[in-house]
Amino acid sequence: SDPKFPTVVPALDFDPDRDATRIENAIKTKGVDEQTIIDVLTKRTYPQRREIAFAYERRAKKDMISALKGALSGPLETVMLGLMKSTAQYDASEIKGSIKGLGTDEETLIEILCSRSNDELVEIKSVYKELFKKDLEKDVAGDTSGNFCKLLLALVQTKRADPSSIVDYEKIDTDARALYDAGVKIKGTDVTTWISIMSERSVPHLQKVFQRYKSYSPYDMQESIVKEVKGDLQRSFLVLVQCFENKQLFFAKQLHEAMKSKGAKEKVVTRIIVSRCEVDLKKICSEYKATFGQSLQKTIMHTKGDYQKALLSLCGPEE
Repeated sequence: SDPKFPTVVPALDFDPDRDATRIENAIKTKGVDEQTIIDVLTKRTYPQRREIAFAYERRAKKDMISALKGALSGPLETVMLGLMKSTAQYDASEIKGSIKGLGTDEETLIEILCSRSNDELVEIKSVYKELFKKDLEKDVAGDTSGNFCKLLLALVQTKRADPSSIVDYEKIDTDARALYDAGVKIKGTDVTTWISIMSERSVPHLQKVFQRYKSYSPYDMQESIVKEVKGDLQRSFLVLVQCFENKQLFFAKQLHEAMKSKGAKEKVVTRIIVSRCEVDLKKICSEYKATFGQSLQKTIMHTKGDYQKALLSLCGPEE
């Protein structure tokens, strides 16, 4: 599976009972000692946080997550409760949240489904079923339509090939040609061909396909997507292609956009940092600095208070 570049790694000399005591005292303190809660939970991995929660329940005879809900509020609460879910549980809950109730939050749905690896999606599907007693496919199908729906369903079906040690130049050429023939070459777009190639081929293969594509098309793949399709379908294909080319750069750009917007799109910032801190946030940080000339940590200084402290702690020290 995918190489990991986490910023949050297992704490050494870990003692769940000691941590549980610290959290219990922090919650009991008059006015709540947020700093201690941040220090403990942002510097432990998910399996360690689970152990702390078990130890807490043994000691306090109360559920730690409910206690945290009662003690914290605002964006800090959102971050801390997010950390009490595994990466797959968190992603599954974010997807559920984006399709629950009136209107779909397409932005969240697209970001998660189009950026997660095949392995991640396999796990998200099983966790989704466990948590919500529903099929992710059914929920996505019930909430989207047209080619946008077809693309998301193709991704959720997790049919992507594993990377192969053998480079198949003939297939690279055939796929590049097919993408061109299905879009830029003709009037209209044969979206089905685009969907099957982009949802079934391995990532290293697609990287080579997009290179080869340029020898057929006057526009690169991203430019072609912008010319050929619109709306949510365009956004989805663009996220996919950016992630095939450099996933951590995609997340860095998303963070930069979110931080730039007035009143920093807190939701996006929280989601990326919480969902990627045990996956590839270290690499996202280095892409961020290389691309924008300033560290993500420095940019996060624009946020405030305990929320800022929690985000900085999850990002770890500047490299």
